[in-house]
Amino acid sequence: MKTIRKMMAAGMVMAVLAPTVACADQYADIMAAGKIRVATDLAIPPSGMLDDNLQPTGSDVETAQLLAEDWGLELEFIETTGATRIPNLQTNKADIVISTLSVTPERAEVIDFSKPYAALRSVVGAPAASEISGWEDLRGVAISVTRGTTQDTHLTPRASELGFIVTRYDDDATMVTAAVSGQAKAVATSETLVKQIGERNPQLAFEPKFTIETFDLAIGLRKNEPELKAKLDEWVETNLQNGKLNEIYEKYHGTPLPEEMLQ
Repeated sequence: MKTIRKMMAAGMVMAVLAPTVACADQYADIMAAGKIRVATDLAIPPSGMLDDNLQPTGSDVETAQLLAEDWGLELEFIETTGATRIPNLQTNKADIVISTLSVTPERAEVIDFSKPYAALRSVVGAPAASEISGWEDLRGVAISVTRGTTQDTHLTPRASELGFIVTRYDDDATMVTAAVSGQAKAVATSETLVKQIGERNPQLAFEPKFTIETFDLAIGLRKNEPELKAKLDEWVETNLQNGKLNEIYEKYHGTPLPEEMLQ
């Protein structure tokens, strides 16, 4: 009987300890591996792109490189699109996401975010000759978006109400090409991309027409990784204060980060 009681007691102790033993610490795993896998879209200049030597470059790329350097880690880029950024986290294909990932309540339900490291002004853009100046001017207009982006989720529920059409492209590069060629008559994307469309086709002269929303951009990570989140928050705060993240952003976007973010 005593033996049975001892076995039962031992089983209860193991049951209590099991959750603690099973709980992984992703930050510790990353440091032990000596490598961090970062999901980054390399088809959204100037945040992510390939240079003439087909090497990753852009503001998000340099942000990831700075993080890996500061943490003494090898960096592996996991190429992604707007629609696959979060699935890459959930399926453990990537450790974190640094890829113009806007902080939204819907995304915060399924992943965690670091403190914001940059910002994105989301706009509706169209040729300079277009008379679009607000939501009321979009009736009957086809607005092109990249699938899975905040623009997609913001415009889709409003389309029937305001009488416009949402046309989706699988990545930013395809959408930009459609706009430059005149196939896409209006786009909803970042202000930076709209300016790039305008530069690539001066005849159409795409320009921002009105602002949809200004989003914080943050590093995405899986839920329930408090140590990794704390380390990422600390890293972001340090590199905002020392100006390195602002230097990266200004180098590629031509404007500094919002003053409130730097403070």
